[in-house]
Amino acid sequence: MRMLAIAVQAIGSLNRLVGHIFSWFSVGVVLVCFAVVVLRYGFGTTYLWMQDLYVWLSGAMFTAVAGFALFRDDHVRVDIFYRPASLRWKAIADIIGVVFFLLPFMSVILIWGIPYVQRSWHYFEGSANIGGMPGLFVLKSFILAFAILIALQGIAMICRSILVLADKEDMLPPLYRYPSTAAEE
Repeated sequence: MRMLAIAVQAIGSLNRLVGHIFSWFSVGVVLVCFAVVVLRYGFGTTYLWMQDLYVWLSGAMFTAVAGFALFRDDHVRVDIFYRPASLRWKAIADIIGVVFFLLPFMSVILIWGIPYVQRSWHYFEGSANIGGMPGLFVLKSFILAFAILIALQGIAMICRSILVLADKEDMLPPLYRYPSTAAEE
């Protein structure tokens, strides 16, 4: 059980680190987008690479922080049944959801994404826009990072659920446990 607790904390810490770093890309998105608008409407000029840059920063940010959002339970969920459920039922629902939905879907993304990203790296693919940014292959690599980080967080969710079902959730620091609800307190 100790190894499960260590896995939950290690994976959660990785996703927290990646999430905290890549969330700063949002500042870059705003600044670059603001510069594009000022250049276009204030000075009547534009640079296609700058237009690519804020779109690419957005793509990199959202794919990189997805695992962090799953860690924080910030994904959209229709939880009319999940929210009021007991801790044990949440753990069971998470195991079922991860095993039957999340991990198979991330496997599909990896299986289809690896050749797609490899091809892009092989050609050192750049922007489709003339004068756009080079290095689209780097951005496409975030597809694989997305699938890996989400899958890892899914594994951490399974480990946490097993700890809950074994009445060993106290082995986890509060940050890595299920959020407590008013009904449980």
